[in-house]
Amino acid sequence: MSSPDVGALEEKYVVAAIRSGWIAPLGPDVDAFEQELAERVGVNHAVALSSGTAALHLGLIGMGVAPGDVVLTSTMTFAATANAIVYTGASPHFIDCDVETGNMDPELLRGALERLRGDGVKPAAIVPVDLLGKTVDYTAILAVADEYAVPVLCDAAESLGASHRGRAAGSFGSASIVSFNGNKIMTTSGGGMLLTDDEGLAKHTRYLATQARQPVVHYEHTDIGYNYRLSNLLAALGRAQLSRLDEMIARRRSIRDRYRDLFKEVDGVRIFGGDSDSEDNVWLTSILVHESVTGWSPRDLTAALGAENIESRPLWKPMHLQPVFHGAAATVNGSAEKLFETGMTLPSGSALSDDQIEHVMAAIREFVETAR
Repeated sequence: MSSPDVGALEEKYVVAAIRSGWIAPLGPDVDAFEQELAERVGVNHAVALSSGTAALHLGLIGMGVAPGDVVLTSTMTFAATANAIVYTGASPHFIDCDVETGNMDPELLRGALERLRGDGVKPAAIVPVDLLGKTVDYTAILAVADEYAVPVLCDAAESLGASHRGRAAGSFGSASIVSFNGNKIMTTSGGGMLLTDDEGLAKHTRYLATQARQPVVHYEHTDIGYNYRLSNLLAALGRAQLSRLDEMIARRRSIRDRYRDLFKEVDGVRIFGGDSDSEDNVWLTSILVHESVTGWSPRDLTAALGAENIESRPLWKPMHLQPVFHGAAATVNGSAEKLFETGMTLPSGSALSDDQIEHVMAAIREFVETAR
């Protein structure tokens, strides 16, 4: 659905990094990648790490999250968000979403915070998730967080290149994280970054990511650390990708426009994410299917596409429904479950050729015609 979009420029950057001799998880490309992404997003500090999950883990630790704490987060997300909370020894409390965007519902968040306050519980952090490339309503979410004096770590793993009211994703909260996994809008194969204006948080994250080694000639450790730094080779790949980010977003937007035109004539189907995607990075294009109108379900279309060797998937299964989080606290209203039941994601990658996209479109048209 979203394969890596790499070519000659990426090869040039990686070969140059190899020839430089900087192969380990430090070097000039790591430094430059951090600076370039910080400038792109508009923050003062960036720390390149081995994954977005690592960035979440260290961000939470740096914000003081500890065993026994409660962290509120989106239920409509990939497991990594919740897993990182558990790594710290804290417990996730899942918040349902706005059904239009799939992002955290600010009023449900407020209600959960009020109930926790009544129970004498002060959450250690809030981790809202930007779903499929569209930012949460940070204006509302941060206002609620400020009201209850809870710090916010933004999971912008999927939204690099997007914005909220003109301000870049990755620049909100006490810190934000982004992911460069192989299927993301841009990739370093595997990797992520923590972004923040807090110099102390950035320094502590970098310290923990390099095994918490003290600045002495021998190996001295006073804290538990992690091997979480990004390699110089992968940072070189990231620098090439970052220079092409706007081009890749534009390609994905053109693909979404084609899907929008195709489904415009199909009653009961609409593009997921709300009416406007002007600030979306259009990472993945998904549709919502109302089976009572179409006469067919997302599963039916997935099966038809699979027969043509075309990948598609449901939207994220909500975290509060995952067996591993059975019994976890949750404030839900059914929106995430509805999206899981009615949504599906279509091939969306910028590396897709025009012929491949037309193959997908033709398969969908044939299915829709046959299913009528």
